Amino acid sequence: LKDFLPGLVEQVVEKQSRTPLVPMGNNFSIDKQRGLGIKVMGILGFDFDHGRLDVSHHPFCGGVQQDVRITTRYTTENFVESLMGVVHETGHAMYEQGRPKGWAGQPVGVARSSGVHESQSLLMEMQAGRSPEFLKFLAPVIRENFGVSDDEVGWSDDNLHRLYTHVERGLIRVDADEATYPLHVIVRYRLEKAMIEGDMKIADLPAAWNDAFKEFLSLTPSTDREGCLQDLHWFDGAWGYFPTYTLGAMTAVQLFEAAKKAVPEIEPAIAKGDFKPLFGWLKTHVHTKGSLLTANELLIEATGKPLDPKIFKAHLKARYLS
Repeated sequence: LKDFLPGLVEQVVEKQSRTPLVPMGNNFSIDKQRGLGIKVMGILGFDFDHGRLDVSHHPFCGGVQQDVRITTRYTTENFVESLMGVVHETGHAMYEQGRPKGWAGQPVGVARSSGVHESQSLLMEMQAGRSPEFLKFLAPVIRENFGVSDDEVGWSDDNLHRLYTHVERGLIRVDADEATYPLHVIVRYRLEKAMIEGDMKIADLPAAWNDAFKEFLSLTPSTDREGCLQDLHWFDGAWGYFPTYTLGAMTAVQLFEAAKKAVPEIEPAIAKGDFKPLFGWLKTHVHTKGSLLTANELLIEATGKPLDPKIFKAHLKARYLS
């Protein structure tokens, strides 16, 4: 991916610059954002009898299978961040709620891995959640929620779709889009591997970070706050965690492609706001498997092959360059 993505991002940014986004405003009621998030959670199938939505500085999913808690964060300037945070964490939550209840309390009943868990959240957020089918269904729901008329240009189906698939180089990982996000992970993986192996001293991290960002994203942070200190993972002890995000992104694409091929009604159903066919397939092939299989065995059984980055690359080309 590190050889493929910089060139792809360059092409996509140039292509999208020919059709600028139409402004939608910058004052979105937090109450209305929360209402929209809860509505979308219900559409996805979240069980509110065994879970709830709250607020935190960083979106997360936690709790136990019988009481799954998810959070998002809000800013009045941008509703997409909170909504996609909800969709992402609902993907995690549906995996938790769908794990095999008969194996509760046993190692085989827990989620398979961080990579597989991220695949379930990213499948919802990046694959189904940003698909043309779902965005066409979601656009009038968004307009009604914020009390906007159908003839507002910035709120048109087309402009909303471009907003949700906009690619832009940025310094902050959690704000990154689908195409640039893996580059943020690659930078971190390269650096943490060098530190673990003793090839780089901690004191040299800020300069190495800035050099890597310049190489992969053509950007240079002005402070360490927007550079090597922006994440909690390293000083929280979660070394080696960053790759699970991109492993999850690639796994999500591979699972979604296999699901659509196996169940042709998935996309027409999503276009109507019906996620039952998709979650039916995921529950059978991922959720109820718990940790019965290794991640690779699970992927082979569900899709017919181990993790294949070619599928992810083909998806990015199709979505952003076709």
